[in-house]
Amino acid sequence: MSRTIDRLKLVFLGVFVLSLVGIFAYQVYVVRPAERCEAKGDWWDPDGRVCARPVLISDITGRTIPERKAAEQAAAAAEAQAEAAPVP
Repeated sequence: MSRTIDRLKLVFLGVFVLSLVGIFAYQVYVVRPAERCEAKGDWWDPDGRVCARPVLISDITGRTIPERKAAEQAAAAAEAQAEAAPVP
């Protein structure tokens, strides 16, 4: 009986240690990169595990914004985001 209890103690201890290692690995490889990315103001894609910077549609298509006030607001927002983002 004593040997069985000793084995069970070791099995439960092993399961406990493995679960702790799994939890810490999940934090390091999944949660922390997402938090760092979102703290910079970028977008985190959990499927591809990619940190991406938002891009204005007008930058992609080359179209301009017809209203002057909206264009000025978009330019100001783009400059503010460029200043906030650190240069790698």
